[in-house]
Amino acid sequence: MPGKVGDFLRTSALDDVERAALDQGVTVRRGQGYTLRVSAVPAVHHGLLARCQPLDGGHGAPAVPAQRKARREYENRVSTLGAPA
Repeated sequence: MPGKVGDFLRTSALDDVERAALDQGVTVRRGQGYTLRVSAVPAVHHGLLARCQPLDGGHGAPAVPAQRKARREYENRVSTLGAPA
């Protein structure tokens, strides 16, 4: 997952499984940012993706283009995993 998504999720209220997946993730530097490699079942990734919806803006929250792009990239990666269980 992109680092901006990981940073956002670290400040969110997550369940124990999601928190453990983030804590066990490996940080990989990429240019100016980083990617967080998270090994988890697709259902966990779908749950994390659902929790980062506020990055798209809406509901009175400002949309930051870099955050929207990071969320969209994560959504594209998760969609290749298949439907949630």
